[in-house]
Amino acid sequence: MAIPGAWTFTPRQFHDERGTFLEWFRQDLLEAELGHPLDLRQANCSVSAAGVVRGIHFADVPPGQAKYVTCTAGAILDVVVDVRRGSPTFGQWDSILLDDVDRRAVYLAEGLGHGFMSLADGSTVTYLCSSEYAPGREHGVQPLDKELAIMWPSINLRGQWLTVQMSAKDAEAPTLAEAERLGLLPEFQEVTPAPSR
Repeated sequence: MAIPGAWTFTPRQFHDERGTFLEWFRQDLLEAELGHPLDLRQANCSVSAAGVVRGIHFADVPPGQAKYVTCTAGAILDVVVDVRRGSPTFGQWDSILLDDVDRRAVYLAEGLGHGFMSLADGSTVTYLCSSEYAPGREHGVQPLDKELAIMWPSINLRGQWLTVQMSAKDAEAPTLAEAERLGLLPEFQEVTPAPSR
């Protein structure tokens, strides 16, 4: 991915008459890329209707919250936003399709913003987290922030129109500029990004 600290993994899948088997997370492969282990503290699962946008979420650094994200059913457009003040890619975003076909996963380092849009009813996203959810340390940036200009899809993979839905919390989140003025954003120097790939 184009954002330092974000990394994608496409697993090898084994198919036979019974179905499919894959290793969707391998600590050794991730550690080889990052140079350090992912300390797992929490695992989350969300199921979303088509058009649902979740995010853009990030946590205070330190300790931050690294994530390893995959879509086990359906399809999502996964978005990484660099919200780290002082980063060479501050305010930029990148996206990747995560689905139940290629079964890719995305790693996001501490300090990066994360969100996604469900492209199918019942899209199921599972993610591993390096720290537990702590409401006082969690923040968000408005997913429809005009300055960020994230290109959320208007149609799904079948060519059907999508209607954007999001929680009140996400809809009322500050823009990136407002979050910066409020002192909510992490500093780039406080995190050591993993190499992009």
